[in-house]
This record gives sequence, C-alpha cells and structure tokens, in this order.
Amino acid sequence: MYRTHLKLLILCVGAFPLLLTVYNIGKCDLIKEEDRIYREEVSSHVVGEFDASVGFQPRIAQSYNHVKRTHPLKYEELECIINGDYSITGRKEGNEVYMPFSFIQKYFEVYGSLETSDGYERFSFHHSYQDDFPTDPQPKYSPSGVFMSFDLYSVEDRNRVKCVSGIEGVPISTQWERKGHYYPIQIAQYGLSHYSKHLSQPRPKSKVLEDGEQTDLSNWLLPDRKSEIRSRMDDRTSLDNGVVEFKTATNVKNPGISISAKERRMTTMSLDVMFINNGSVTVLIQTGDGNLFRIHYVLSDNIIKLDGKDLYYGIGSNMKGEWIHLTRQVMVDFQKGLTLQYSKNRSIKIKNAAQIAAICVRGHGVMDNVILSTHAHKNLFFDAANYFVRHQDPRGGWPVKVTRKLIPEVMELEPGWYSAMGQGQAISLLVRAYVASKDSTYLEAAGRALDIFDIPSSEGGVLAKFLNKYDWYEEYPTTPSSFVLNGFIYSLIGLYDLKEIAIGRIREKAAKLYEKGMMTLKTMLPMFDSGIGTFYDLRHITAGLAPNRARWDYHKVHIKQLYLLVELDDDKLFKNTLQRWKGYMKGKIAPHN
Repeated sequence: MYRTHLKLLILCVGAFPLLLTVYNIGKCDLIKEEDRIYREEVSSHVVGEFDASVGFQPRIAQSYNHVKRTHPLKYEELECIINGDYSITGRKEGNEVYMPFSFIQKYFEVYGSLETSDGYERFSFHHSYQDDFPTDPQPKYSPSGVFMSFDLYSVEDRNRVKCVSGIEGVPISTQWERKGHYYPIQIAQYGLSHYSKHLSQPRPKSKVLEDGEQTDLSNWLLPDRKSEIRSRMDDRTSLDNGVVEFKTATNVKNPGISISAKERRMTTMSLDVMFINNGSVTVLIQTGDGNLFRIHYVLSDNIIKLDGKDLYYGIGSNMKGEWIHLTRQVMVDFQKGLTLQYSKNRSIKIKNAAQIAAICVRGHGVMDNVILSTHAHKNLFFDAANYFVRHQDPRGGWPVKVTRKLIPEVMELEPGWYSAMGQGQAISLLVRAYVASKDSTYLEAAGRALDIFDIPSSEGGVLAKFLNKYDWYEEYPTTPSSFVLNGFIYSLIGLYDLKEIAIGRIREKAAKLYEKGMMTLKTMLPMFDSGIGTFYDLRHITAGLAPNRARWDYHKVHIKQLYLLVELDDDKLFKNTLQRWKGYMKGKIAPHN
C-alpha cells in the first residue's frame, strides 16, 4: 500500500511540469489571442503611416480612447546595442522593440511630451519644435505695413536685453558683451515690432493724469509746505498750451510731489518734462505682498542700478533745461531691475503681481501730458527710428562696437564692423518712419545707408562675392566669407522696402542692389538645402569646416522669409523650396539614390 501511494506520488510529481507546460501554453495562447484582437482594434484607429521619403501620411483620424484591454500587454527588458558602441535598456513586446523616448529624442533630435486632455493622457510627438504656421490668408506685404510676423515679437523681454536705455529709448544688448552695447539689429527689430503692433493691435486705453489745462491741481499731493505746484502757459510755443510747474526737494528719499494711480493694466507711462535744476521722475510700484518699490528716472548717464528697493535709470546728465519726452514700459523696467537680484522666473512672478501706485516728480521743473496707457507702440517705434537718425556715421552705417567671433580664430570681426542685416532692417524701420510721419529726414538716412552695400567686406563694408561673380550682402562680413542666409534675405527686404517708397537716385540705387541680390539668391539658395533641413551659412564650403545646420527656429525664419519672397517674386524656385522646407519640419526628407 505504501509503495502504491509512493508510485502515485512520483507519477504526479513527474507529470506536474507537463501539466504546467500545457497550462502555460494554453494561457499564452489566450493572451496572444487577446493581444491580436487588441492590436487589430488599435491598428484600425491609427491616424497615419510613415514613409521615410515623404514623411507622415494621414489615413484615418478617429479617437482610440475607447479601446480597453482586459489584460495588460506582456513585455520583457531587452539590451539594445547602439551602432556597436554602447547599449541602452529597451523593451521587447512580441516582435516589437521599444526604446526610451529620452534616447530617441536626443538621437534623432525630435520632440515630444505627455499631455492630458478630456481626461486622457496622450503623447504628443513633433519632428521639430517650430512647426506652427498660419493657415489663414495673411495680409499682403507692404513697406508701410506690418513687418513679417514682428507684431508677435517682444524684443525687450529677451534674455539678451539688459534693459531699455533711459537715454536713447532703445534696448541695450548683452549679446557678445556682458556690459551691454547698442546692437543695430536688436534696435531695428525693437522698432519694427512696435510699429507692427501699432498697426495690428487695438487702440490703447489711456488715463490722463495731467494735461496742464486745468487750474485745479488738488490731485497732486505735496510732501511739505516748502513744495509748490502751479499751472502756467507753455513758453515753447505761442499756442495756448498749459503746463504744470513744480518745485520741491531733489533728494530721492523725499516723497516728492505725487499723484495716485493704482493701475495694474495701464502700465506704460509717458510724459513731457523739463528740469530747470536737478530732478527726477519716480514711479511707485506696489508689489503683491504690499511692499513698495521705487523706479527713479534721474538726470544721470548710468544705465541701470538697483539699490535695495530703489531702481535707477539714467535719462542723461546734460538734459537740464531741455524738454524730454519720456515713454517707459514701467513693468518691463521693473522686471529688468529685479533680474539684477533675482532669477528670471521669480522676477516675472513679482512683476505680474505688482501695480503702479503713484507717480512722483522732484526738483524744479515743468511737466505736461502725464499719461498711463495699455501701450504706446508708436512712441517706442519712433524712439528706435530717431536713434538711427542720430547715430548714423559718415559712411552711412551703424557699426557694431563689440568683437564678434563667428568661428574663433577663423572668422572673427573686430569692433566697428557693419552688418548687412543691421543695415537692411534699419532701412525697413526708417522707411516706415517716413511713411508714418512724411518727414524726409528718415528717407534720407535710409538712402545714405545704401553706401555700405557697395564696399567690399575686406575693406570694412558688407559686400562679398561668390565665385567672384555673385554679389552677397554679409550679415557677418568675415574673411573668408560666411554667407549667412537669413541675414542676407533681411537685407534684401530692406532694399525692397526702400525702392518701393523712395524716388529718384535713392530708388535707383536701392533697386540696383536689390536686383543683384535677388539674382544671387536664386543661384545660391539650393546650396542651403541639406535634404532634411537647412544650413545657417556656408562655412563648410568657404572655410572647409563641418556644416552649420540651422536650428529649427532659424529654419522657420528661412520659411517665413520664403513666404515673403513668393509674394515679391513669382519664381518657381521660391515656391518649390518653400514647400520642401516646410515638409522637413514634419519629418519629410529628400529622396536618396
């Protein structure tokens, strides 16, 4: 009996692996069948398929959120050998192998993120990070209209802008020089963006705090009995224009003569002021936690200085007895001051919770037209245009006064170099200033700016020759030549703007330069096509270096410029290139042999 039980036990134990194997096979068959059904369900909702030669091709656009599984898919970890050089850990699921997106992203330079909407989590994949283009018909380009898409720019908010100068009224750049300098390209873009916003945005809402026409000055608060404020007539003109004269202590620790504002939305301040002796204008800022911060616009040549809760902007040390028209984006000034002490994120957070509490004046002076508004784009645009009129040198240019090392020890520029892009965008700005004001001073300055285009880069100008035949206007006039594409096209746009508006000799010269440049562009444009994107410049040809691929944001600039060129010239080269370059941003690639 014992032996019989023992044999039965041995038989059962021996049969167990077989039974277990049969069970697992059955279970695996069941899971495989469920997986097959699931995969068929999912595949019926795929929204497209990828072909390396043409990119992603849409097929079915249905939601697949309702597809559910009764069992999770099975997978196992798998070592993936990358080009025989190193390995990463992936996952194997049936015949499919999956690699971490963090690896895919870096290896293929693609982009993606997890997003949640409608209660579902999805993965959003993009071949580039700059793939949004307007689908609606855009207004026809005009030298008097919006400059490309610059109405979407906010130059003053850029990290490379130290602040907007209180003396010149234009940005001070920290690009290539931490102390700051006046960079013509940045200044022109600042002016063009505000001109474009002036045209595209609604009229500003404004609050007049003082217009000099009322004898009742009770809204102004005097700090002591020695301080005075009164209305009088303006000495500048014979017109019946009233102004307000003020007299109080000059020390910024003194409260000054102030008027309450309590304004969070209208944060652009403008006023006309003349200081008879030393004085200042102060904007009192109340932060979200109730603390007070003071922005002082003082008669000084210092650019910007932060001292505790006091921020100083110089508006010129030699401005006594001169009328100053001051327009300031107060919250921009506030944030730029905060970044001298705090991180950018914290500065933005403090700025967003703040409001203008009051405006104060000190010293002895006269003021008029004290206004708060939602914006003053036209004023800021003219600040930039007037800068170019004041600072144009005898050669007709605006030199860049810092060193530019495009490629260290290969392509370097010493301070005093000119940029065709800077000249071109300044011309586009000056043309629009002429259109807006009918003041020929702006058009004459734009005409003088053409002279730099005739001077070879080897002699300090911007003219380069490709194959000793084709005229190219250099953004960075190095030796050897760099042939930067976007800068060249911007210079052509400036020449186009001028030839369309000017008359006589200026128009003839602008047209001649433009036509030569367009002939060059049509010849050389295909050289910037990499088959998967574009090249920023041609250093791989002129200097024998590795190609300098354009980042996606620069590639997008190239595309926007082509949109404009298609308007200006119906050559099929521009149209075909535009479509191909747009396709690169969706993963399309040029066919191979």
